[in-house]
Amino acid sequence: MRKVLFILGELTEQDLDWLVTRGSPQTAVRGRAIIVQGQPIDSMFIILDGSFAVVAGAHEDKPLAVVGSGEIVGEMSLVDQGPPSATVRAREDSRVLAIARADLEEKLRTDIGFNARFHRALALFLADRLRNTFRTMGQGSAFSLREDVLEDHEVDPAVLDKVAIAGLRFETMLRRLIPD
Repeated sequence: MRKVLFILGELTEQDLDWLVTRGSPQTAVRGRAIIVQGQPIDSMFIILDGSFAVVAGAHEDKPLAVVGSGEIVGEMSLVDQGPPSATVRAREDSRVLAIARADLEEKLRTDIGFNARFHRALALFLADRLRNTFRTMGQGSAFSLREDVLEDHEVDPAVLDKVAIAGLRFETMLRRLIPD
């Protein structure tokens, strides 16, 4: 699931407005790195359109992942203050919304509600990523006999509601930042 859906599913309309007004729309031309492994970053990026290769070490030709519209990159370095563990490079001309570290840190410091919603969204995303990693490694169960436990292919109805709202919020963000 795209990170932006986790984030926007937890944030409010006012939070979305803050992201759009405080963020800086930027173009990343093909080949440009918006994040460089090991180098401090000063922004978190929401990918509006285009695609990026996530690479680490000397393996530039074998991406760890390809991310596109609706993904967020750079958020972990903002949370843990560590340098990025991978480089994120545009595969094509792409557009991102850069949220400056200083602005985000100030918002998190001064708006306790935003802080709680933002960190909850990151926690939900990371839990989902960890569960998927375990499943990929063969550690997750394929099914459960308990009625209150969802099978791998099922989605929690509460999450579905938030994903639908988040999708609408992302579409609103795109309309505001990318004129037709």
